[in-house]
Amino acid sequence: MFRVGFGYDSHRLTENRKLVLGGITIPFEKGCLGHSDGDVLIHAICDALLGSLALRDIGYHFPDSSPEFKDIDSKILLKKTIALIRGKGWQVGNIDTTICLERPKLIDHIPHMTEVLADTMGIDSDQLCIKATTNEQMGFVGREEGVAAYAVVLVSKIILHSS
Repeated sequence: MFRVGFGYDSHRLTENRKLVLGGITIPFEKGCLGHSDGDVLIHAICDALLGSLALRDIGYHFPDSSPEFKDIDSKILLKKTIALIRGKGWQVGNIDTTICLERPKLIDHIPHMTEVLADTMGIDSDQLCIKATTNEQMGFVGREEGVAAYAVVLVSKIILHSS
Protein backbone atom coordinates (compact mmCIF):
# COMPACT_ATOMS: atom_id res chain seq x y z
CA MET A 1 0.00 0.00 0.00
CA PHE A 2 1.28 3.46 -0.90
CA ARG A 3 0.28 7.03 -0.04
CA VAL A 4 1.42 10.37 -1.51
CA GLY A 5 1.72 13.69 0.31
CA PHE A 6 2.41 17.27 -0.80
CA GLY A 7 3.94 20.05 1.27
CA TYR A 8 4.58 23.77 0.81
CA ASP A 9 6.11 26.40 3.03
CA SER A 10 7.34 29.97 2.67
CA HIS A 11 9.02 32.45 4.97
CA ARG A 12 9.92 36.10 4.76
CA LEU A 13 13.64 36.89 4.48
CA THR A 14 14.94 39.32 7.07
CA GLU A 15 18.21 40.64 8.40
CA ASN A 16 19.67 39.43 11.72
CA ARG A 17 18.58 35.81 11.12
CA LYS A 18 20.62 32.82 9.96
CA LEU A 19 19.61 31.26 6.65
CA VAL A 20 18.85 27.64 7.50
CA LEU A 21 17.79 25.42 4.61
CA GLY A 22 17.80 21.66 4.48
CA GLY A 23 19.18 21.42 7.99
CA ILE A 24 22.33 23.46 7.31
CA THR A 25 23.27 27.11 7.77
CA ILE A 26 24.09 28.87 4.52
CA PRO A 27 26.18 32.06 4.54
CA PHE A 28 23.94 34.97 3.50
CA GLU A 29 23.04 38.43 4.75
CA LYS A 30 19.42 37.45 5.44
CA GLY A 31 17.61 34.53 7.00
CA CYS A 32 14.07 33.18 7.29
CA LEU A 33 11.77 34.82 9.77
CA GLY A 34 9.89 32.20 11.73
CA HIS A 35 8.98 30.86 15.16
CA SER A 36 11.45 27.99 14.70
CA ASP A 37 14.69 28.27 12.73
CA GLY A 38 12.53 28.95 9.65
CA ASP A 39 13.81 26.02 7.56
CA VAL A 40 11.21 26.07 4.76
CA LEU A 41 12.54 22.91 3.15
CA ILE A 42 12.16 20.80 6.28
CA HIS A 43 8.76 22.34 6.97
CA ALA A 44 7.54 21.45 3.46
CA ILE A 45 8.84 17.88 3.91
CA CYS A 46 7.09 17.56 7.29
CA ASP A 47 3.83 18.82 5.80
CA ALA A 48 4.11 16.34 2.91
CA LEU A 49 4.81 13.44 5.28
CA LEU A 50 1.94 14.40 7.57
CA GLY A 51 -0.38 14.96 4.62
CA SER A 52 0.40 11.54 3.16
CA LEU A 53 -1.31 9.96 6.18
CA ALA A 54 -4.01 12.64 6.62
CA LEU A 55 -2.38 13.75 9.89
CA ARG A 56 -3.05 17.46 9.34
CA ASP A 57 -0.07 19.83 9.10
CA ILE A 58 3.11 20.96 10.82
CA GLY A 59 1.32 23.82 12.61
CA TYR A 60 -1.08 21.37 14.21
CA HIS A 61 1.69 19.15 15.59
CA PHE A 62 4.23 21.91 16.36
CA PRO A 63 2.24 25.15 16.88
CA ASP A 64 4.01 28.49 16.60
CA SER A 65 2.10 29.58 19.70
CA SER A 66 4.10 27.12 21.81
CA PRO A 67 7.28 28.34 23.53
CA GLU A 68 8.56 24.75 23.28
CA PHE A 69 9.18 25.28 19.56
CA LYS A 70 10.64 28.81 19.71
CA ASP A 71 13.87 28.86 17.65
CA ILE A 72 13.89 25.03 17.57
CA ASP A 73 16.15 23.25 15.10
CA SER A 74 13.71 22.00 12.44
CA LYS A 75 15.64 18.73 12.18
CA ILE A 76 14.08 17.90 15.56
CA LEU A 77 10.61 18.46 14.09
CA LEU A 78 11.54 16.25 11.13
CA LYS A 79 12.73 13.45 13.43
CA LYS A 80 9.47 13.66 15.39
CA THR A 81 7.47 13.57 12.14
CA ILE A 82 9.36 10.51 10.88
CA ALA A 83 8.81 8.80 14.26
CA LEU A 84 5.09 9.57 13.99
CA ILE A 85 4.67 8.03 10.53
CA ARG A 86 6.82 5.02 11.45
CA GLY A 87 4.74 4.57 14.59
CA LYS A 88 1.68 4.33 12.35
CA GLY A 89 3.39 1.60 10.31
CA TRP A 90 4.66 3.61 7.31
CA GLN A 91 8.08 4.34 5.83
CA VAL A 92 9.51 6.82 3.33
CA GLY A 93 9.67 5.60 -0.26
CA ASN A 94 11.09 8.78 -1.75
CA ILE A 95 10.93 12.55 -1.38
CA ASP A 96 11.21 15.11 -4.19
CA THR A 97 11.66 18.79 -3.27
CA THR A 98 12.21 22.20 -4.82
CA ILE A 99 13.49 25.35 -3.08
CA CYS A 100 12.59 28.68 -4.73
CA LEU A 101 15.11 31.41 -3.92
CA GLU A 102 16.79 34.13 -5.98
CA ARG A 103 19.96 34.35 -3.91
CA PRO A 104 22.19 32.78 -2.75
CA LYS A 105 22.74 30.05 -5.30
CA LEU A 106 22.28 26.69 -3.59
CA ILE A 107 23.91 24.25 -6.04
CA ASP A 108 27.06 23.80 -3.95
CA HIS A 109 25.04 23.27 -0.73
CA ILE A 110 22.61 20.63 -2.03
CA PRO A 111 24.89 17.59 -1.49
CA HIS A 112 25.39 18.57 2.18
CA MET A 113 21.65 19.22 2.64
CA THR A 114 20.88 15.82 1.13
CA GLU A 115 23.35 14.08 3.44
CA VAL A 116 22.05 15.85 6.57
CA LEU A 117 18.37 15.29 5.80
CA ALA A 118 18.79 11.65 4.74
CA ASP A 119 20.68 11.00 7.97
CA THR A 120 18.04 12.83 10.02
CA MET A 121 15.26 10.72 8.48
CA GLY A 122 17.20 7.45 8.48
CA ILE A 123 16.84 7.00 4.72
CA ASP A 124 19.33 6.54 1.88
CA SER A 125 20.41 9.71 0.10
CA ASP A 126 19.04 8.35 -3.20
CA GLN A 127 15.55 8.46 -1.66
CA LEU A 128 15.74 12.27 -1.46
CA CYS A 129 16.00 14.78 -4.30
CA ILE A 130 16.61 18.45 -3.51
CA LYS A 131 16.37 20.90 -6.38
CA ALA A 132 16.70 24.70 -6.39
CA THR A 133 15.39 27.32 -8.75
CA THR A 134 14.89 31.06 -8.93
CA ASN A 135 11.54 32.70 -9.61
CA GLU A 136 12.93 34.71 -12.55
CA GLN A 137 12.63 37.91 -10.46
CA MET A 138 8.84 37.54 -10.20
CA GLY A 139 6.74 37.72 -7.03
CA PHE A 140 7.95 37.79 -3.42
CA VAL A 141 10.69 35.24 -4.17
CA GLY A 142 11.86 37.19 -7.21
CA ARG A 143 11.98 40.45 -5.22
CA GLU A 144 14.12 38.60 -2.62
CA GLU A 145 11.50 39.16 0.06
CA GLY A 146 11.15 35.47 0.85
CA VAL A 147 11.87 31.85 0.10
CA ALA A 148 9.47 29.01 -0.70
CA ALA A 149 9.79 25.23 -0.79
CA TYR A 150 7.70 22.40 -2.19
CA ALA A 151 7.86 18.70 -1.34
CA VAL A 152 6.18 15.55 -2.60
CA VAL A 153 6.58 12.28 -0.70
CA LEU A 154 5.72 8.66 -1.34
CA VAL A 155 5.29 6.51 1.74
CA SER A 156 4.67 2.78 1.89
CA LYS A 157 3.20 0.50 4.50
CA ILE A 158 5.86 -1.36 6.48
CA ILE A 159 5.39 -5.05 5.82
CA LEU A 160 6.73 -7.35 8.50
CA HIS A 161 7.80 -10.74 7.18
CA SER A 162 7.38 -13.68 9.50
CA SER A 163 10.03 -16.40 9.61
